[in-house]
Amino acid sequence: MPPLDDIPQAARDLPLYPPGPEQPPWLRRTRLLRRVIGLTLLALAAGGLVAWYQTTRYSATEFTQPFETMVNPAAVAGAESENQTDLDRAVQLAPSSRRLLGHRAFEEAPAEDLVPLSANGSIRLRSAAAAQYEAMSQAAAQAGMRLVPLSGYRSQAEQEAVFFSLKAERGQDATTRAEVSAPPGYSEHHTGYAVDLGDSNQAGTHLTSDFADTPAYAWLETNAVRFGYELSFPSDNFQGVAFEPWHWRFVGDRTSLETFYSD
Repeated sequence: MPPLDDIPQAARDLPLYPPGPEQPPWLRRTRLLRRVIGLTLLALAAGGLVAWYQTTRYSATEFTQPFETMVNPAAVAGAESENQTDLDRAVQLAPSSRRLLGHRAFEEAPAEDLVPLSANGSIRLRSAAAAQYEAMSQAAAQAGMRLVPLSGYRSQAEQEAVFFSLKAERGQDATTRAEVSAPPGYSEHHTGYAVDLGDSNQAGTHLTSDFADTPAYAWLETNAVRFGYELSFPSDNFQGVAFEPWHWRFVGDRTSLETFYSD
């Protein structure tokens, strides 16, 4: 049985319209219009590509780099290696990455953000650090410990006097002095986040390693973290600075954390 088909067998292989000049005029016009539209779209696409190329300001090298990757991968790899070298050099020269004698460079605290501590108005910290210190001091008092603030913010000029005067007075070279005091511009004290603490009941231990044997230090080791404070220079620290049980820094908000931990 022949297949069902709506097209008569005699007409199945005949073209819908005869070729040549016998084609209907409207069909010839339609085909011509399609060609014109196609050429117009192609021209617009080419113009758009040129405009995009000029607007983005790509160099010839940048524009052809994806194609060079396919043709010459080694050339592109060499360019990437040069870019990485430039990046490494920039990181090394960045202020945040500078170190001197084991100490890191820090920006000085803005004067408008420094507030005095209630126990000693001559000692100032940044507002966030001061507020948390006051809370920590009250908590310590409730536990029977009386913390004494010994030093807070120091300007770079003050740090310069501390570093160079004491170095000369004690006959220390710069490396030896840096083990117990940072050079000016590299001290945590001028960030406004660092504070030196003592035990009011054991004044003889102030600013000495003996402070580590006091009840106040034991309390700080357990509780300071609750107020955003941490010991800056524990034993065997990677900076090579001498153990300073009295030196604590505030890292309890985003700005302070970035100050001490950003690369």
